[in-house]
Amino acid sequence: MKPINAIRMGGVDVLPLVEGGKGVAVSNGTTAGHWAAGGGAGTLSAVNADSYDADGAIIPQTYRAGTRRERHEELVEYGIKGGIAQAQRAHEISGGQGRIHINFLWEMGGAERVAQGILEGAKGLINGITCGAGMPYRLADIAAKFNVHYYPIISSGRAFSALWKRAYHKASELLGGVVYEDPWLAGGHNGLSNGEDPQKPEDPFPRVLALRKIMREFGLGETPIIMAGGVWWLEEWEDWIDNPDLGPIAFQFGTRPLLTKESPISETWKKRLLTLKEGDVYLNRFSPTGFYSSAVDNSFMGELRGRSERQVAFTMEPVGEHQAAFGVGPRKRIVYLTPTDRDRALGWESAGFTEALRTPDSTLIFVTPDKGREIHDDQVNCMGCLSQCRFSNWAQHTPDHTNGKKADPRSFCIQKTLQDVAHIDSAEALDNNLMFSGHNAYRFGLDPFYSNGFVPTVRQLVDRILTGR
Repeated sequence: MKPINAIRMGGVDVLPLVEGGKGVAVSNGTTAGHWAAGGGAGTLSAVNADSYDADGAIIPQTYRAGTRRERHEELVEYGIKGGIAQAQRAHEISGGQGRIHINFLWEMGGAERVAQGILEGAKGLINGITCGAGMPYRLADIAAKFNVHYYPIISSGRAFSALWKRAYHKASELLGGVVYEDPWLAGGHNGLSNGEDPQKPEDPFPRVLALRKIMREFGLGETPIIMAGGVWWLEEWEDWIDNPDLGPIAFQFGTRPLLTKESPISETWKKRLLTLKEGDVYLNRFSPTGFYSSAVDNSFMGELRGRSERQVAFTMEPVGEHQAAFGVGPRKRIVYLTPTDRDRALGWESAGFTEALRTPDSTLIFVTPDKGREIHDDQVNCMGCLSQCRFSNWAQHTPDHTNGKKADPRSFCIQKTLQDVAHIDSAEALDNNLMFSGHNAYRFGLDPFYSNGFVPTVRQLVDRILTGR
């Protein structure tokens, strides 16, 4: 394997190894601090980060306010306090080595307020901010306000060009790097555009080469590009390393740091990673953000698929083929289905899926009574964790805090499920919650590094990446 040399990133020389940020308590100050201590850039998630009580125990993020708007304020407060606590921990562990970054989603509820609150409360402890899941035009403004470097996450050169022309050219000196996240291989939310086929992955090399060409046009030939998604062994990327056409390249590891001793995920989750098979990670579009995302295909994902499969279109009046009357709800209010769809609906009801829930697209989905109550309760208990949520119809920036559409029962409360999977150590919790993962996670079970269930420390993982197989 080619030697891995330091590159200039964020104003200092660091190893071209970046820890990927994983939201809701999965990338925390402990993992980030140890990664930075190894000489790279550690990343803690600023998405609902954990905070601690006087005894060092995690403070559960419970919401007591009566309205969604008030609960949103509670969420922002939790986010700021948790982010500061994790930054302090990361700084202490890193010992001043490497870089400490915070990661947040632009479409996160209160994103700007949380990011600025953390940067204000943890001055001098954070070196960079990374942001994706949307078009974060104001990322450069936030970085300039606190004099830290910024790292936008994009999935195409076109997206970066739009960000640069609109905003980033005003703070070019603080652009620490550009994260290219492969939309077909990365875990969590993916940046697939409407013009890209989720079933036809594209080779990242020409896409990153096109990004570099655009960056050179803007005078950014020496600004690092950070390759994220699908990175496992660096020898598999040797044609990228020291490639003059690509310029400075760093590599981001999001999935591999999950399986380390310092990783805060449960022991059950760590063991599950060692059993995954190729194809077990599922690219889907159930997220309340509206983005594609990649997660382990478990009972949680299967139940969501079932909701959409048990779905029929309806009309309020007899129209065209929609002539078959069908009663919906406790009062059996009549809507009209096609005769074929009415037969399907009656079959689902006889199988126990007796609750018909309306969607914003004039369709009905059929679920069990228990699931119907859970969906309703989760929608009512919304705390505004996204800037816009199709599941609850929350919208952060409208006068009435709704997106103007009917809440969509085909999605789910992402805050609830990510809190549960991060903090409950049981096989049941793993199977019945959203477990984000990159598509290469099956390689844990094939890689001899993890033989006999070996779980490395972060430092051992970094050393292994540097020395190769």
